[in-house]
Amino acid sequence: MKKIIPFLIAILLFASCENKKEITPIPLTGTWRLISAETTEKDSTFSTFNPKTKMIKIINNSHFAFFNHDMENGKDSTNVVFFGGGGKYTLKDSIYTENLEYFNNRQWENGKFEFVVKVKNDTLTQKGIEKVEKLGINRIITEKYVREK
Repeated sequence: MKKIIPFLIAILLFASCENKKEITPIPLTGTWRLISAETTEKDSTFSTFNPKTKMIKIINNSHFAFFNHDMENGKDSTNVVFFGGGGKYTLKDSIYTENLEYFNNRQWENGKFEFVVKVKNDTLTQKGIEKVEKLGINRIITEKYVREK
């Protein structure tokens, strides 16, 4: 009987241990440069990446910001002079939700945009729906970024 009690205690301790799989958080924190962008509206998918611009996204532990600036110094008729925005975000598993608090086009402000994100090596991919009812925007976007070093 004395030998059985320690054995039973060992079995109970072993059985009470949960086999928790440790989830590694997605490493979003950093500075990212846009390398491709694609939009799907209705039945049409097209690239929205403009190599004449440079877009940077900066993500810390609670906020994001993005800036897009033309690289032609305003000399190209199709240039995007500058736009930028930012706000807080949440990340739950692979669901990254941006709460756009600031944007140079005020009609986008206070928008909530949900994306599925993944990071592989130094590439961040985000895909989700951009919907702004008051502007009639409802589209799927896929963006790829590379980590700036």
